[in-house]
Amino acid sequence: MRTRSLPLVYPTKIFAGLLFVLFAMWYASVSQNNAASYLLLFFTLAVFLVSIPHTLLNLNGLRITIESVKPAFAGKEIAVPIEVLNQSRRTRHGCAVTLPGREETGELVDAIGGGSAARVTLRFAAETRGEYEIVQAQLRSSYPLGFLAASRSIAARQRYVVYPAPEGDARLPVTGSNVGGLQREALISEGDDYSGVRAYVPGESQRQIDWKAVARGQPLMTKQFTAEAGDVLWLDFDALPFLQHEQRLSQLALWIIEAERARREYGLRLPGTEISPASGDVHYHRCLRALALFR
Repeated sequence: MRTRSLPLVYPTKIFAGLLFVLFAMWYASVSQNNAASYLLLFFTLAVFLVSIPHTLLNLNGLRITIESVKPAFAGKEIAVPIEVLNQSRRTRHGCAVTLPGREETGELVDAIGGGSAARVTLRFAAETRGEYEIVQAQLRSSYPLGFLAASRSIAARQRYVVYPAPEGDARLPVTGSNVGGLQREALISEGDDYSGVRAYVPGESQRQIDWKAVARGQPLMTKQFTAEAGDVLWLDFDALPFLQHEQRLSQLALWIIEAERARREYGLRLPGTEISPASGDVHYHRCLRALALFR
C-alpha cells in the first residue's frame, strides 16, 4: 500500500476571511502608524504560518485498510468499513476519510492516538447491479486552524457486488417433472403452513416480519412457512419471456429471497449457467451473485 510522498495542500473556504482580516489589520496599522496594531498583525500572521507544518504533518504515518464489503441490493445502502492506522507516535486530529467521487459520504475521526487505529464506515446508495471496485481512499485534514487543508490519496483496493433489486411477484413458482423429462409449469405455492421464525434476511418483504416480536424488543425475525409442494424449485430465466431483461433478474432475485425464507431447496437457471438446487446462506449469495454478474 503506497501513499503520496507529500499531501496536497489547498486553502479552505474560510481562508478568504483570514486574508480579509489580515488586510484590514495591515491597513489600520499603516494608516494609524500604531505599534500595537503592527504587533497584532504580525502575531496573527505568525500563528497562521506556524499552523502550516502542523497541517502537513497531521496526515503523516496514517495508513488505510478497506475491509470486506458486504453485498447489497440495488437501491439499498452499501457500507464500506475502513480502518485508519496511526503508525506514528503522535496523536492525529480531525482526519476525514472519504472515497473519490463520494465526498459527501466522508466520516470524521476526531483523534487517533499514536500506534492505535480507528474504524469508520462510509455509506452510500448502491447503484445498478454488478461488481464494483474501490481503488483508493482519501484522507483529509484542516487541523489545527481550518484555514488550510491537506489531502492524501492512498491505494486500497476492495471489490463489492450489488445484487439486482428484488421486485415482482413474491409468490413462488413450482417446477414439476414427469417421467419423460423436465416439464416446467408455472404454479403458485399457496396454502403454506406457518412453521416458526428465523433471522431476517435483508431484502425480504416487510410483510413477513414478526412485528409482535419487534415490539417486545427482540431483533428482526421473519415468519417461516413450510411449502406443501414437494418438488424441487427451479428458478428459470427463460421461463419469464414476457419481462424485460432486468425485470427478469429482479423477479428471480425476489424469488430467491422468498425461497430462502420458506426454506425451500431451489436451483437457478440462466443462459449458459445452471446452479444445482440447494439452500442456505452460501447458496443464497451464490445465486444472487450470479444474477448480479449476468450479462
